[in-house]
This record gives sequence, structure tokens and C-alpha cells, in this order.
Amino acid sequence: MKIHSFNVQPRLPENIKFLEELANDMWFTWNWQAILLFVQVDDNLWTASKRNPKWFLGSVPQKRFEELSKDENFVRQVNEVKTSYYNYKNNPHTWYQDHKHENGQLLTAYFSMEYGIGEGLPIYSGGLGMLAGDHIKSASDLGMPIIGVGLFYKQGYVQQVLNREGWQNEEYPDNDWAHMPVERVLDKNGNEIVVDIPLGGENVKACIWRVPVGRTSLYLLDTNLQENTPAQRAITEKLYGGDRENRIRQEVVLGIGGVKALTAMGIKPTVYHINEGHSAFLLFQRIIDIMQEKKLSFAQAREIVWGSSVFTTHTPVIAGNEHFDPILVRKYMQYYADQMHISWDEFLALGKEKPTSATYCMTVVALRLSAYCNGVAKLHGVVSREMWHNLWPELPISEVPVTSITNGIHSSSWISHELNELFRKYLWDNNQLGEIDPSDEKPWKQLDTIPNEELWRVHNERKNKLITLVQTRLKRQLKRQGFDVMTVKKASKVLWPDVLTIGFARRFATYKRATLLFKDLNRLDKIINNPARPVQFVFAGKAHPADTAGKEFIKLIVGLTQNDPRFKGKIVFVEDYNMNTARYMVQGVDVWLNNPIRPMEASGTSGMKAALNGALALSVLDGWWDEVGPCEFGWSIGGAENYKSDAERDAVEAEALYSLIEQEIAPAYYAKDKNGLSKTWINLMKESIKHIAPFFNTNRMVKEYYERFYVPANNYGQILSQDGKAQAVAAWRQKIADNWYRVNITDTTPTPESAISMGEQVKFTARVNLGGLSPEDVQVELYLGQRGTRGDMIKENAVAMKCVGQADNAYNYEVTIAPFNSGRQDYALRVLPANNDIPNVLTPLFIRWEE
Repeated sequence: MKIHSFNVQPRLPENIKFLEELANDMWFTWNWQAILLFVQVDDNLWTASKRNPKWFLGSVPQKRFEELSKDENFVRQVNEVKTSYYNYKNNPHTWYQDHKHENGQLLTAYFSMEYGIGEGLPIYSGGLGMLAGDHIKSASDLGMPIIGVGLFYKQGYVQQVLNREGWQNEEYPDNDWAHMPVERVLDKNGNEIVVDIPLGGENVKACIWRVPVGRTSLYLLDTNLQENTPAQRAITEKLYGGDRENRIRQEVVLGIGGVKALTAMGIKPTVYHINEGHSAFLLFQRIIDIMQEKKLSFAQAREIVWGSSVFTTHTPVIAGNEHFDPILVRKYMQYYADQMHISWDEFLALGKEKPTSATYCMTVVALRLSAYCNGVAKLHGVVSREMWHNLWPELPISEVPVTSITNGIHSSSWISHELNELFRKYLWDNNQLGEIDPSDEKPWKQLDTIPNEELWRVHNERKNKLITLVQTRLKRQLKRQGFDVMTVKKASKVLWPDVLTIGFARRFATYKRATLLFKDLNRLDKIINNPARPVQFVFAGKAHPADTAGKEFIKLIVGLTQNDPRFKGKIVFVEDYNMNTARYMVQGVDVWLNNPIRPMEASGTSGMKAALNGALALSVLDGWWDEVGPCEFGWSIGGAENYKSDAERDAVEAEALYSLIEQEIAPAYYAKDKNGLSKTWINLMKESIKHIAPFFNTNRMVKEYYERFYVPANNYGQILSQDGKAQAVAAWRQKIADNWYRVNITDTTPTPESAISMGEQVKFTARVNLGGLSPEDVQVELYLGQRGTRGDMIKENAVAMKCVGQADNAYNYEVTIAPFNSGRQDYALRVLPANNDIPNVLTPLFIRWEE
């Protein structure tokens, strides 16, 4: 049977026709007044649409549109939102316009495997996608020239379905892209743009979809085309779907196809930002394009790509980074190695942590070919430098060129509209949070002006909405699972609004320890069922489809909620965690629990969302919370201790968790006066918001990327693209490589005749042999600090030495300084290359210490 298709568009009356335009721009997802328009059209249908306005409008009866077009109040609201939307889109005074200082026209292309823009665009899995979506939204708010590049999944990520025993099963419903806020990208002649991607001896075609996101755009590649074979069409079928071969095919399409797509659209980014290693293959396509365009060698083109590339790593464990079998890599990347005119061994070396490594690592590729690299929290930066020290083995760990930019959240996307209105009233003179900059500290300092009664009223409104959501979802789940009528009815009585409520929601990876709370069920029973200070818990989260251990965690928790009478109705598990559930949870709980194994949480952002909404943190000192706790407005579980075993660690930290809830958290929450207010608790809420909200947001984060990475990457990319510059730098690198074996340094500092007093100047001298290099090619440094236990230097401080002359084919260097501290001082001498035309001289590493 041959089936033909055509689309029927809703016919909206002229005075409310703007709803169609609104439905096609993800701007609506962070603007409550826009969302409210859809809710008022049909609340139940809006929920059923999973907040997909395009599908929603196509499902509303024409009669309802005719009614609304005659409703003066609704038409007025449509016009108000329309005015806000156009003012937003056309505002020339964005943060970027008022602060830009780069040379030339900066444009950053941000590549990510997933994006959490809104529930109606299900191309996200978890924290990585949420961060990417929030990054793009803040780019829009700031007017920052950033575009997103990703994949267009036919089915998106897994939907979680629990059976009666609490075991997670998965479903993959198809996305109805004809009714989603996306549009095919056309060329100037109106033809659909399609790119060709060489893939393992085949040629795969991909079309491009555009998702409008306020002032910016997200571009998605799609291989589900008639021209492709069934296997090729399946490449973009599922987010993180299929076997290892399909994963590498996805990453070639994302990285290499993404660069080709931008070229086909005539978009010319000056900076490329690789969000996690999945898209690192883009670096090779960039090199190929520059080699062909500028007639450069691989080494020369690599300089331009390296100097204008940014890489963010999110994974604090080696195994969690993307590794491939070299045989599989060769199948798909030999063609590209040939295009770059490098041998397979040279190509393979770019992805091997060490020459003896058995796998090809995408993170290693990105670290080697990106001048700007970062982790996503200060602690994660420390962990990343330790993890990847093998790439810079002779460099002190503290100098490994991986810094950190702490993640944030898009405040307007995650704050409840009730709390947003309260903040507008007291902090921003009735401006919507989406129209102001949440990274501006000054307004947040006025939080104490908000009356306790009003803040508590808003918090309880959101708590009641969370409880209603949980009860509704639980009843639906129990009906589907075939439970009897009485059991389903009891779901209407789970959770109580006047009980201290603690939330835990995240991906059910085992290191996040969702079951730590259940180490001692008798102790937990006493906490939950304390007659004077009861406590209740809301859990949610998905395990990866292949993560059996994570599924066992879910089964254990669900089993306790169903079978243990001590916990029935007081611990609940919410099925199929998604953006909507997350929003209700972070906006409605009193406390947000986070207890991963330190330091395995790279950043974590759910706690930031909860804190913005007034929930207090109860967390291990990991990820972003390590930058806040211990503090006076939240609770930290343990510290940075080392334990003899996993069992000891879990036992100690479970005991700390119980004690904090019993002895500090519950007493503070229940210290209520006759009006039902706990001044102690509300003061903690205000202090938490005041300290956390202005820093842990993506406006601050994107500004930081701009100042620290995007501007210098743009500028160095331009410098290295100048005629002859990349060739000169590549020649200089070759000169360094050819002569480095001849470089050595000798300390010639005279031994002091007496003890040195604090403040006294000391002259250090050195003799340096440079072989065929000149003093302009190198930097000589005095490395002052204290000797470590492993023969390294700690508390180090590098001081540049000055060339003061030449004698007998060697150069003399010296520097005079006053010691920084009293007590024993240690120092070492070293030589590094020097070149002002590149971002840093540490990749690849040439370093010579005095021997």
C-alpha cells in the first residue's frame, strides 16, 4: 500500500494569528506570559501535547479559535506578548552589543549531542543536554553571537516505563516532526540544503533543520532521508542509540557533517565550541577545509584550528569519556586522514592518551587540538588536570592547560512563575526575570525586603502543585500497571503539604548513590515517622537502558514505596523523569538532596535550579556545591576525606545524612511560630538565593566563556589566518622540535654565604644552551616553591628570567626577587618555547628542566 502525506495547518483568526509565530520559536519556553496563552486556549490539551505548541495548535478545534478571537481579554494578552516578543527580538541594546570588544565579527558554533530547550523538542537525555539548552538560551538573552549544532533524532531519548515490580523498561515513541517547532533549511532558490558526508566507504546525505531560539538558532542534522539506505537513515534515529558502530557514525555526522552544514548554509563561525568529546571529529573537517581553501599543509592548518577551538569536558572518570576501538575508527576516519595527507599512525596518535593506549579517545583528540579547554566546576578542573596529566607528563599537574568555568542554569527557564512575579515586584521593579540579567548581583541583595509571609506563600503554592503532579502521575502509573481501584485511590493521599519534603532527581548512575538514604531502614523509619517532625521524600530519574545496576537502584526504591508500610505514601518515585517533572520538583521541594561519590559529579545543575526556587541544599562537597559549602545556608555531607573502602565511606556519609536531617534540618523547618512560619527556615532560604542565584546561572557562565575563551579564540584565529602566519608558526614549531634535544639549562646561582632575611633580594642565574634556537624562541623560568613528596614542586610560582648576554655558545639568564615566604625554599629551572602568536605553548609540550 502506497501512503501519501500532506499537512493541514490550523486557520487562526487574524487578531490571534501571532500564536502561530509564537509556536515556532522556542522563546516561549522561558516566558510565562507566552506559555499562559497556550494554557488558556485549552489547559488539558496543552498538557497532553507535552507543551509542544505546534502540535497543540493543530489539535485545537477551529471553533475554539473563533471564540478566543472574540475574547477581548485574550486578544489583549496576545498583543502584549507579541509586543514583548518583538521588543526582545529587535532590542539593539543587548549585553553583547554593549560589551563586545573583539576584532572582526565573532561567531561561535556550539556543538553538542543533545539539547534540552523544551519538552516539546525531545532531543535531550540529562544534564549535558540541559546545560547545552540553557547555554543557547542565555546566548539569546545576552545577544551573544552563538549558534547551536546538533542532531535531529527521529525518536529522541528513552521514555521510562516501570512494571509492577519497579523494573525500568524503555519505550521510544517517534517524534512527530511535522508538528514540532522546526523548519527545513533552504538555499536562496528555495531548495532544501542537503550535505554529503563520506562515511566508511559510503556517502551519507543529511538535511538540516532549524530551531529558532529567540535571537539565535539551533541547527540539527538529519539522515532520515529517502536517498539513504535503511542503515544510514537509522544513524539519527535515537539519541545515544545503537551499538558502538552506530555511535561513531552519529559522531561523524555531528562533527564532520555539522561543519559541512554550516558551510553549505554560508555560515562562517570564527570559534568552534565542542561540548563534550562527541563532536570532536569536527576538528578534522575544519583542518581539511582550511588546507584546501588556503593551500596549507596539515601542520599549518592545524594551527588555525587549534587556536580557534574551545573544548568543554564534563566527565570526571576516564571510562566515562568516549573511547573507540582503533579498527572501528579506521573504518570511518581513514578517508579523512588521507584528506589531511597524514599517515594512519599520525592520525591515531592524536586520539591516544599514551602511545601504548588500546583505544582512541575523543576527549584526547579535543584536548590536543583545542587551545581552550575547561572542566565545568573548580573541583572538576582539578580532577581533569589530574586525569589528563599523561598528555603533559613533564608539566606540574597544576599547570596542565585545562581550566574551569563553572556551569550555571538559565534562570528564566527554571524559576516558578509565582516566584518570578514576587522577584519582579521587590527586586526588579516589575521587570520580568527574562528581561533582566540574573548575574547582576545588586538586585539579589534586596531579598530581605520580601516579606516572609509572601515568600512562604509562594513556596507552599509550588509545593502543593508538586504534590498534585505526583499524585496524578502515580494514579496514572498504577492504573496502567493493573493495580486495583483501592490502591489507585490511595495515590491521592501520598505526600502532605505541611511536611518537610526532600527531593532527589537525576540520572540513576550508581555513583550518584540514589540508595544511600536506605542504608539503615530503621533509622530512616524514625526520621520519616517522627510524630513531631515528619519527613517525606520524592525520587525521580532514569537509568541508562544498558545500566542494570542503575535499574536495580530504581527497583529497590520503588519496592520500598510499595511494600514497606513504614514508607508508603511518604517516599514516592515519579515515573519518566523529564524537563516538566524536573521543573515541578525543583520549584516545590523544601530540600534538594545530592549525594554522589566525591569527586565524580563534574558539576550538577539540578541543585542550582532548586536553590533559585528557595530549596535548601543537602549535598556532598562535590561539583558546584564544593564552591559553596560548607556554609550557613545549606548542609554539607562529609568533607574531602579519604576512606579505606567504599563500604566505610557509604556508612560514614549515610550516618552524616541521617544526623543532619534529624538534628539540624527538621528542627529548623519545624521551628514555626503561631502563624505557621519558621523565621529560621525562611532566613536560610533568602541567604541561599542571595548567594547562589547571581553566580550559578548561564548568563554569568556564557559571559565567562566569552571573555576568557571566545574573544581570544576569535582573535588568535584571525591572527593565524593572516597570510603567512600559520606557515610561520608551523615552521617555528618544527624548528623547536628539531632543536629541542640540544636545549639544556644549568643553575649558576652562587650559594648564599649567610641566611637570607625576609624582604632581602636574591639573584638567581642560569646558563642555557639553545642549540639552533635563539632567545626569542624560548622563555626561561625560575620555578620557586616547595619540594613535594613525589619529587615534584608544590605551591609553585614561575618567574621569568632575562637573557643578559652570551658566552661560549650559551646564554646567561638572571632574575632578582625577594622570597615569598620564610622557611625552606626550593626552586627549579626550566625552559619552554615562546611565541606571542599562539594562545599557549603547552600543546604540544616541549619543556626542559635542569637535570
